[in-house]
Amino acid sequence: MFKKLFIVILGIICIAMVKPVKKASANSSKFITIETSKGKVVIETLHKIAPNHVKRIKELVKQKFYDGIIFHRVIAGFMAQTGDPDGNGTGGSGKNLKAEFSDYQYKYGTVGMARSMNPDSGDSQFFICFNGCSHLTGQYTVWGQVVSGMEAVESLAVGEPPSSPDKMISVKLGKK
Repeated sequence: MFKKLFIVILGIICIAMVKPVKKASANSSKFITIETSKGKVVIETLHKIAPNHVKRIKELVKQKFYDGIIFHRVIAGFMAQTGDPDGNGTGGSGKNLKAEFSDYQYKYGTVGMARSMNPDSGDSQFFICFNGCSHLTGQYTVWGQVVSGMEAVESLAVGEPPSSPDKMISVKLGKK
């Protein structure tokens, strides 16, 4: 009798100690997929170096804030900028973020937060680097790295703004 009771109690203790496995939610996704007018771009978010920026970008993605927004500034050999609902580089979502600078090196495909002269003015606008961004390291918040689709970014219409700008058709959280 004592042996059976001991086994039952031990079983209950073991069951109580097992943590349930959580399914990954869309918010925990580390990838953002942008369907542009030139093709798909997949960005891996860098939560460890810019947690507040990644969180905010994901909030905006879930709100479909970015859907339909143009690339309003594309400079060949430097970067492509988007995220302004006004389409002229002056607009945003209305919520500035404190800078999260890091020593992550700006390189081909690095995604950074656009801002004004004030380091804590990043909002919804971001840029994707080509090759000429290394001087931005430590001065603009890095929040992502393109893992596929840079050929789409490279083919965006050039200009400030381009005469016929390309756009983000849809932006979604998801898997690579």
